[in-house]
Order: sequence, then structure tokens, then C-alpha cells
Amino acid sequence: MRLGLILLCAGYVLSQFYRAFLAVLSQVLEADIGAGPDDLAFASGLWFLTFAAMQIPVGEALDRIGPRRTAAVLLALGGGGGALVFAMASAPVHVAVAMGLIGVGCSPVLMASYYIFARMFPADMFATLGAVMIGVGSVGNLAGSAPLAWAVEVFGWRESLFVLAAVSGILALGIFMTVQDPPRAEHARKGSVLDLLRLPAMWLIFPLMFVNYAPAAGLRGLWVGPYLGDVHAATSTVIGNATMIMGIAMILGTFAYGPLDRWLGTRKWVVFVGNAAGMLALFVLAAQPELGFGAAVALCAAVGLFGMSFPMLMAHGRSFIPTHLAGRGVTLMNLFGIGGVGLFQVLTGQLHAVASEIGGAPAMPYQVVFGFFAVLLLLGLAPYLLSRDRLD
Repeated sequence: MRLGLILLCAGYVLSQFYRAFLAVLSQVLEADIGAGPDDLAFASGLWFLTFAAMQIPVGEALDRIGPRRTAAVLLALGGGGGALVFAMASAPVHVAVAMGLIGVGCSPVLMASYYIFARMFPADMFATLGAVMIGVGSVGNLAGSAPLAWAVEVFGWRESLFVLAAVSGILALGIFMTVQDPPRAEHARKGSVLDLLRLPAMWLIFPLMFVNYAPAAGLRGLWVGPYLGDVHAATSTVIGNATMIMGIAMILGTFAYGPLDRWLGTRKWVVFVGNAAGMLALFVLAAQPELGFGAAVALCAAVGLFGMSFPMLMAHGRSFIPTHLAGRGVTLMNLFGIGGVGLFQVLTGQLHAVASEIGGAPAMPYQVVFGFFAVLLLLGLAPYLLSRDRLD
């Protein structure tokens, strides 16, 4: 089982890579196939939306047939197939289709791991194990920065995508061969998502779940690239280095959040303070987008550092979910988390396009994007203040 979890973690490395690599490819895709920032915002959003849409069927599959087949089949067909479509893209619409397929392929990998953690490990270890999975998996975030920029320069972006398609297929086969399904829970075939939606405690967590990951994923996955290029005249290599800094900050943030609930005796306030700090960094970026390059990168890194409360929020919500609904519960929460990223990535693309048409300083469209993300966090934090704090 240990090897199976390692391969699921490797699959999550791919998932993190795929959600973040468009920022580095933005300039070459615009030059080669005419895909501008708004096209890539749509494609990036489609990855998250298809990922989110799959969470309900993935949750049913985890509870009914187990994580082994669920993760392996979808990663092979969606991840490998989507990377092949991307490698052969000749227009922006092909990139969008490819990203949608890849979103389907990546949709079960993390939740398969979370399902195993929920069913086979002590409850007080859930947040820590989840944070370790996300932290290690976030190496993909780093691979989608400076290393990808180097690979694209040396081998070409199409060749790099063909390699990724092969890697996706190999990992899917390894997961199928090594992952062990937990024993089926009693009453696993009973209940539904509607039972989870009837839990009042969850509705105070869902709003922040919906918005907490959107700023960090949105900036790292796309906006940091065009922002640094348009406002600070950064080259692809410089953007690759900057996104690597943000990726490292996100990894550090994930590991930092992991044990804090056990150390401080609270999940609610760890999540609240961290998201409030990320919100402040976004408000500063919105107010002063033309700060020096170093300050801009530092603020983006702060958004990444404080924006990685996802595993802590998952653990908070998991404490209210019945055991026989564990798979559907964690995937429902993931639907809110990843669905929010997809929706707001598409919306920020539209906001950027409208602001660009209005004219003005090059920084103005990015002020709108940063301000929008900051307000989202503010709206998510308000109901979360009323939530109950549970560590079980």
C-alpha cells in the first residue's frame, strides 16, 4: 500500500503541474497558435471546472468501487489523452479541450488519497497526511515553472507535452497495479450528497471552501505570468523563476498549515488568520501593482504561502461527515474548492478583457483581477467566523 500511496502522490504531482503550467507557456502559445491571456484564462478555468464537475461521480465511485480503479482509469484516459490533444494543438480551442480532458484525468487522484486517509488512518492525522500529500505533490508546481521553461526552450513545448502524456499513462498503470482499496464501509451504498447538504455546519464552511484556493491557484496557474510580463517586462525565463518562487512558497505554506491544528488546538482560527493574511497581500497588489519587481514577486508568494489552507479546511469539514459518506464528503468539498477556482478563473479572464478594452495603464486590468480575488476572500471569511471549531 505504501507504494500505491507514493504513486498516487506522483499522480498528484502531475495534477499540480497541469494546473500551473500555462503561466510559463503563455508567451510561446501566443506566438505559435495565437492563444492570448484571455484564451488561456478560459482554458485554465475549464481544467478546474471539469475537475470540479467530476467530483460527484468520483465520490460515488470511491465509496462504491474504490480508489484503485477510479484513479487509474481516469488518469490514463483523461490525463494521458488530454496531454496528447494539447501536444497536437493548432488553435486556442484545442488547448481548451485538452485542459478539460486533463481536468477529468486529474480529478480522482487527490481524493483517492484522502479517501484512503479517512478510512485507514486515525482521524487526528487527517489534516497532517493531507498536507503532506499536497506539499509533496506541489513539486509539480515547481516543475511547471523554471524547469518547464528550460524544457520548452531546449526541446519545444509540443515535445514536452508528448512526454507528459506517456508519463500519465505509466503512472495510471502503476496505480492500478499497487493501490489497495480499503474494506468497504458498512452502509457504503446508502446515503447521498443530499445527506451532506442537510448538515448545517457545512454551510458555514462551504463559502470559504469555494474561494480560499482561487487566488493562489489563479495567480500561480496563469495571472502571475502575464502580470509580470505586461507590467514588469519580464521574459519567459524570468517568469519561470518568479513562478518557482511562488511555487516554493505554496509548498512551504502547505507544510506549515499541516500540524498547526494539533499544535494550537484549533482549525478554525488557523484557517481564518491565514486567509486574512492572503487577502491583505491581494489588496496591496490591487492598490500598488507597479511596485518594484521584487516586491511584486514577494506579494504573489505571500498569496501562495497563506492561500494553502485547503487541507486544513478539508479536515475541518471532514470532522462533520459520517464515515459511510467519507468519499462523497471529501469530493463534495473538493467540488466547492476546485469549482470555485475554475469559475473565478473564467470570470477573471472576462474582467481582464473588459478592463483591457477600457484602456489606461497596463497595470489596470491586473488591479481589477487582484481586487476581485481579495473581495472573494473577504466574502468567504465572513460566514466562516460563525463556524464550529472541531478537531475530531
